[in-house]
Amino acid sequence: MTELDPITGLPKELSSWEDIAKEAQKIVVFTDKRRFGKVYTIVEGFDEREIDIKALAKKLKAKFACGGTAKNGQIALQGNHKARVKEALASAGFAPESIEVR
Repeated sequence: MTELDPITGLPKELSSWEDIAKEAQKIVVFTDKRRFGKVYTIVEGFDEREIDIKALAKKLKAKFACGGTAKNGQIALQGNHKARVKEALASAGFAPESIEVR
């Protein structure tokens, strides 16, 4: 039996709350130099209550073949991936005009 959403009463497969939440996010992408001169790509601006950033981080790490972490509402990817993150987030359902690359 399918699981029902307690708010709408519809099956959870049909609910698109995460899709609506993805369009409302203001995401900022930038690079940061950390210990020993290593470069990290930081993606922040997610609302952790609406977006599963751990699952999104897992998808980005697999796409870019790099390590990283997701905590405190931001995703840190090892390496400089600024040029490709915007299109990867857009393909994941985020609005391209709401993604700012610095």
